[in-house]
Amino acid sequence: MNVGKIFAAGSRERVFQLKAKRDAGIDAPRWQAPQFLTCKKCERRATRQVWAQSLYVCPNCGHHQPIGGYYRLSLVLDHGTFKELDTEIDAKDVLDFPGYPEKLEAQKTKTGLSEAVVTATGKIGGVPAVVAVLDSRFFMASMGTAVGEKITRAVEYAGAKKLPLIIFSASGGARMQEGIFSLMQMAKTSAAISRFSQRGGLYISYLTHPTTGGVTASFASLGDIMLAEPGALIGFAGPRVIEQTIGEKLPKGFQTSEFQMEHGFVDQVVPRSEMKRTLALLLQLHTQGRKHGA
Repeated sequence: MNVGKIFAAGSRERVFQLKAKRDAGIDAPRWQAPQFLTCKKCERRATRQVWAQSLYVCPNCGHHQPIGGYYRLSLVLDHGTFKELDTEIDAKDVLDFPGYPEKLEAQKTKTGLSEAVVTATGKIGGVPAVVAVLDSRFFMASMGTAVGEKITRAVEYAGAKKLPLIIFSASGGARMQEGIFSLMQMAKTSAAISRFSQRGGLYISYLTHPTTGGVTASFASLGDIMLAEPGALIGFAGPRVIEQTIGEKLPKGFQTSEFQMEHGFVDQVVPRSEMKRTLALLLQLHTQGRKHGA
């Protein structure tokens, strides 16, 4: 028995759970006065404790609020299996864009993140997998060079270890402060997914609110299985931009995950309460199929 490894794993799990609790806003002392949060859809209020118990799904209307990367990973991964990848990669000002370094530092301080994506290995329902989660709290999870690099490395790691890949997408698109370098990440991540798929890897793309722009136009749309949270906005340009461009009113519910499923872009809309169970089932079926040579 390697006591050092056991201690390291236990310490890693404790830090992970602390980050997840901070993401969920439940790391405050128990004696703190109740905090009330308002649903952005129905505008009803509930205490943060009630929101946390419902996995940040509105207890009144069912609206799925965006959640932090570490918190989502804590909901998906089996306890004690989390291991973060590529923690040394963080956002850089590649173009000396005015004011960008200060904004980056402010985002890092506010969120506790080094970039808009967290990548990790872990088990879901006992099946090892590589999981990446884009976190919209950091620059609206816009894709810059560091995000593209971390996604690409996660894909390549999954390929090298012959593990299934799951990416939770949420993004406003390319990061304008990184210009053409940001747009280059679309081709870079798409090429990595292509190589991964050619080697027979399973890629599950899980779309959350909102998934737009360059992320939609690259790796988020390339899943072997396409899942989405209820009510998520999924598209390239937003509804207002499209309406202003074509001069017409769009159909009700246009670009929602339900609309995308009706039109064949999304395979299944999965409520957050069913997220881990659904992923575990898919991974277990995939593992059994590979064992039987399917």
